[in-house]
Amino acid sequence: MMLMKNQIIKLAGVAMACAVVSACDADFDNPISGNTGDPGTADLSKFVTIGDSITAGYADNTLYLAGQENSYPAILAQQFAAVGGDSNFTQPLVSDNLGGLLINGTQVFDTRLVLDLTDPTSPSTVNIAGTPTIEAIGSGLNGTTFSNMGVPGAKSFHLGAAGYGNPLGLPDAANPYFTRFASDPATASIIGDAAVQAPSFYVMWIGNNDVLSYATSGGSGVDQLGNLNPATYGANDITDPTVFAGTYASLVGAFTAANPAVQGVLVNIPDVSTIPYFTTVPYNAVPLDQTNADALNAAYLGYNNGLLAAQGLGLIDAAEVAKRTITFVAGQNAVVIDVINDVDITNLTASLVPLPSYRQASAEDLLVLTTSSKIGTEMIPGNPATVWGLGVPLEDSDVLIPSEIAAIEAARTAFNATIQAAADADTSLILVDAEAIMQEIRDTGIDYGTGAINADYATGGAFSLDGVHPTARGYAVVANKIIEAINAGFGATIPAVNPGDYTTIFVQ
Repeated sequence: MMLMKNQIIKLAGVAMACAVVSACDADFDNPISGNTGDPGTADLSKFVTIGDSITAGYADNTLYLAGQENSYPAILAQQFAAVGGDSNFTQPLVSDNLGGLLINGTQVFDTRLVLDLTDPTSPSTVNIAGTPTIEAIGSGLNGTTFSNMGVPGAKSFHLGAAGYGNPLGLPDAANPYFTRFASDPATASIIGDAAVQAPSFYVMWIGNNDVLSYATSGGSGVDQLGNLNPATYGANDITDPTVFAGTYASLVGAFTAANPAVQGVLVNIPDVSTIPYFTTVPYNAVPLDQTNADALNAAYLGYNNGLLAAQGLGLIDAAEVAKRTITFVAGQNAVVIDVINDVDITNLTASLVPLPSYRQASAEDLLVLTTSSKIGTEMIPGNPATVWGLGVPLEDSDVLIPSEIAAIEAARTAFNATIQAAADADTSLILVDAEAIMQEIRDTGIDYGTGAINADYATGGAFSLDGVHPTARGYAVVANKIIEAINAGFGATIPAVNPGDYTTIFVQ
């Protein structure tokens, strides 16, 4: 098959990312609110948060200083202090705005993402230049506890794991972000370090990674439904709902045991399909002229005829033939994907008609953000027959198919039921519906009075350049939603912040 190399697709709207000045920022100057109000019945004298990367202030695919300083817990603490709350909120701050991470001097994570507008017609994200200086071991932070116990990468069951911050467990059994600041690397757990502080008020947002790591890997992990031993789980697996429920009860119980009068906010898990990581790259991402469409149709003629032969032998039915037939036309075209793990596709690889499990993507599939730089490029440079998404199907890790989305949703729905039940069972706890918040950002955007944010990649203001984690402005909106819930639940008048005072994406 001889084809012209297809143009690399461009992320819709990114070329205009800086057309509106407020959409891009070159510095980290965020004013502090000086408003006052009343805490109502909320006891904010000792405030602690616990969770994963979102709680830590992670953004642009890394943990960096300004991200932590503008985390939603830091914003909450600032506003709580304005009404007489905890004025000693501490975070395990990193040392710079470069990001990245080292383990014993070896770089293990990249620096933060910035927008490269060198060619305004073809913008791209790049890692900011520089060598990381943030060490996972020997940070000098061990031996104490911090108010913000957000640990990037943590799943629910990791929060109670003793030794999760033990350098001897790296890279698999321990978390390098927790090794930085675990009070006792050998024995401490995240919940232990949080609960020992006997907070009067806490916010817990955990469970995202129990489905998100599976989702961002394109469903490359395993749905562990029915497996009650998380020690056997892989990094990208979906947590069993029963494991989650038991873990969540123990986390809430740990705070209550430390302070029976403790109050708090429990935050639920958003739908992954509401974040730009899964909504930016369209399934029909490939523009073709008639010549290239004809060439591709000729190249897939043997595959399509093989499907008809398989139908003739009774191996598949007409509906599956139609689903798997690959056809191109002049104009926009769906990419070709390998769906070997699709439960709705018959595996013919070892049949009388040995065929791969290829089909074209549909609107029900979710292509991951990283395919934006892959689709239309050559797997083998210089060989135009190996263009990804055309001559070479995208891989399983590049796309979430309906059966994988269904597994994610089943688990997430169960997790949220657990979180709701925990909030309902204790009058000192309230629920913040992050699912509804993220859906609103996705569907209509959120108007915060002096501006608005939405979920459009790079231009929407809500999400950082990794397509998963909020910008500082997005975190400010989240903090305001939590404040709104606390005000309603505890009769408080804690002031909100102006999200417009906070940054969004950064340009190189």
